[in-house]
Amino acid sequence: MQRVYNGMPDVGLHEAEWQAGRHGDGQYGRIELAILPDGQIAMRNSRDSGGPVLIYTHAEIEAFLAGAKDGDFDDLIS
Repeated sequence: MQRVYNGMPDVGLHEAEWQAGRHGDGQYGRIELAILPDGQIAMRNSRDSGGPVLIYTHAEIEAFLAGAKDGDFDDLIS
């Protein structure tokens, strides 16, 4: 079984099918997510597709998305 860990290089996730967000641009990149075979979710920056990948559980991504939808992080970009 493949060892999956935070900060691992993308090259270790050969079967990941990355999905890019619609927001962002070529200069700063976009967030890309992929569901891993064990159900965890990998996140990377499209600017550095071979670079470090963060790994989250499904519950962690659900909580983040709910918070983002509720405006919990709006003060970070205003």
